[in-house]
Order: sequence, then C-alpha cells, then structure tokens
Amino acid sequence: MTRVLIVDDEVLIRAGLAALLRAAPGLEVVGEAADGEEAVRLAADLEPDVILMDIQMPGLNGVAATERVLARSRSAAQPRVLILTTFDLDEYVFAALRAGASGFLLKDTPPERLLAAIGIVGSGDMLFAPSVTCRLIEAYTRRPDRVPPAPALDGLTSREVEVLGLVGRGLSNAEIAERLVVSEATVKTHLNRTMTKLGVSSRAQTVVLAYESGLVTPRG
Repeated sequence: MTRVLIVDDEVLIRAGLAALLRAAPGLEVVGEAADGEEAVRLAADLEPDVILMDIQMPGLNGVAATERVLARSRSAAQPRVLILTTFDLDEYVFAALRAGASGFLLKDTPPERLLAAIGIVGSGDMLFAPSVTCRLIEAYTRRPDRVPPAPALDGLTSREVEVLGLVGRGLSNAEIAERLVVSEATVKTHLNRTMTKLGVSSRAQTVVLAYESGLVTPRG
C-alpha cells in the first residue's frame, strides 16, 4: 500500500485528488495539507511514501517545503515528492528538482496518468519523460543570469561518466543497459555509485548535474 500526502492550497483540488486516490487500489491518503508549513509537519508525523506537492502556495511554497521535508525525514527511505504545477515551465520547477523532487506533473494530467505516476515515483523511479526532462534543463541552461557551479567528475570511472551522460540525456536504465550491452542491474550499480560520489540523492538531481558539469549540453 502506497501512503500519499496531498498538499495544495485549493480545497477543491485537494478534495478531487483525495477522492481519486481513495478509489484507486493500492493507494492510501494519509493526510491533506493546505500549505507548505502544514506539509512539513504532516510529513514528519505521518511518514508518507509519496507527497503530491503544489508548487505555488502562500507562505512556504512547494520548493521550500520539499527541501524541509527531505532534510527532516526520519525514515531510512525518504518520501518521494511529486510536484504538481499549472505550467510546464514554471519558474520554480527547476528549483524543485534541485530540492530533490522526484518529478512533476501538470494539474491537467488525466487521472490514469496521475495514478501511474504515483506508482512510478513510489517505486523509486524518476517520473520525467526524456522530452520533459530535456525541455526543463534546456530552458534553465539558456537563462542569461545562470551562473552554475561546475561539479568535478574526476572521482568517477570512465563507465560512471558514460552512464551519467546517458542519464543526463534522459535515457532510462533499460535503454542505457541496451546501449552499453550490460544488464540493467549493472546500470543501477554504476548509477548508485555515481550518485554517492557526487553527493546527489535523486535521479532528477543527477540529470541537472550532468548539464551543469558540461557533460551534456542542450540541443540546438
């Protein structure tokens, strides 16, 4: 059973999400929060598996709430945060990825896709389709005010660098395994070691780092 916390400042949206999730097999709505501060408190008390997090809320927004939730998580397995936003290129979406969110959806996403997304994120995968990931990162890298850090990749093996580059291009573990002619388990091992060495905790952050390091560059 996947335990879900719903966070949105609009009561009708919370009610609609809760009704949809409660009718779905394998999902349990453990709580609802109307703002970021309440989300942080309930996440600590209820320890949900997945948090549906609105990004634009009065007071503590979804980005800041995500940072606090993941920083304060008491459980060995941190909750997975799935950002809900009205705009596919919302100015806060990239910040949410940096905060450790596992993905994002638009609020007009069909119900069946939302339910599937919760399952994907709950299982520990990153939600973003390759095209969505690339659009977000490319939009960020083209910003004129961008002054990113340059993370060092010196501590990575040649294979880990190769895997990092393919992750940054949006390939799934299965696609990387096929490309490198190795097992999917081997890809996961390389990726886990890479993330540990680089100090990142989610696949989304790994994609961002691949761009910021210059290993992957925007198309066009």
